[in-house]
Amino acid sequence: MPLLPFDEARALIAARIGEGQVPPLRETLPLDAVLGRVLAANVAADRDYPSFNRSARDGYAVLAADVARTPAKLHVIGETRAGEASRFRLEPGQAVRIMTGAPGPEGADAVVMQEYSQLDGDQVTLEQGVPSGKNLIPRGSEARAGAVVLEAGATLGYAEIALLGSLGVAEAQVYRRPEVAILSTGDEVLPIDSVPEPYQIRNSNAYSLAAQVQRAGGEPCILPIAPDQPDRTRELIEEGLKSDLLLLSGGASVGKYDYVARVLRELDAEIFITNVAIQPGKPLVFAKVGGKPVFGLPGNPISTMITFEVFARIALDLLAGRSSSRLPFLRGRLAKDFSHKPVLTRFLPAVLRGDYGDVTVDPVQWQGSGDLVGLARADCFLVATPDRDFWKAGDWISVLPR
Repeated sequence: MPLLPFDEARALIAARIGEGQVPPLRETLPLDAVLGRVLAANVAADRDYPSFNRSARDGYAVLAADVARTPAKLHVIGETRAGEASRFRLEPGQAVRIMTGAPGPEGADAVVMQEYSQLDGDQVTLEQGVPSGKNLIPRGSEARAGAVVLEAGATLGYAEIALLGSLGVAEAQVYRRPEVAILSTGDEVLPIDSVPEPYQIRNSNAYSLAAQVQRAGGEPCILPIAPDQPDRTRELIEEGLKSDLLLLSGGASVGKYDYVARVLRELDAEIFITNVAIQPGKPLVFAKVGGKPVFGLPGNPISTMITFEVFARIALDLLAGRSSSRLPFLRGRLAKDFSHKPVLTRFLPAVLRGDYGDVTVDPVQWQGSGDLVGLARADCFLVATPDRDFWKAGDWISVLPR
């Protein structure tokens, strides 16, 4: 198959996942259990928000016309605090002392802040004028009763949970977490509690993938390691296909003992991708078996991590009910000159330094896609695009947070 550019591979995966896919299952959970879940149904406002003209400041509710010229002396007819109804109607020349969050009196169209007032008995002198609407939030300006305020497909973070709570939603209808089977392959791979020979490695990929799956909102299921035997590899792949998504680590290349692609063909898989134009992570298999998405990720640890984040996570997001899967690219200035061979999109460990508008990106010294020690020193990946071979120190470059 052709070597697919990075963007084309992502678009192909997104297009293929939805074809013939059973809609994600729904469940209803209490509000304190929905963090990170995807909303399965639209949520509408149960009343106007705010439900009254709400003061945004401590001060005096006024008619803006009365303070067009300052200082202005007004008669204070009462006080309203948050949590009680307003009992007043303003006439010209009058004001009501008001607290933040309290309802404005009928007729008021602005609030003058406490800092610009001097109270003397029932007379207040206001030293600064305000335009109509200042510091008074109109009823229904945030949302009208019946208006959709959260759409299905929204990921529920703390802001969305706060909104649901304010609407009185004690239980939310959400999509269930997709179950993701994780299968490491290769005779050289041992359980992590083993003592390996110099030519063997521990199965760290299964645990890093499980962590990435959990972070993305899935439920990981780690399968036994598949040896370099086609029959046992097939048995374990068939077991993994009982989950919503199958991730294989290793065996996706073209080596003599790489059996993943062979077994997938025996299972009548539709194979859409076998290579992508990125580094690390070039040998990537994306297929569907009986409608189930399968990814054969390269076995080098950092290749596994990157290909999950930029490719396999698309499937997990869509299976979880999200309408899209976007990469959170940032931008930073290079700390030093950087060059690479074009054609491939490269993801290289780096460190972000600074803050706000003065963020620099400093590549980390590493020994390639198996260097977990080097990766642990990084907090992001520098992203070198295939259309350019050189960046000077101070040039802007894309960054993918780790």
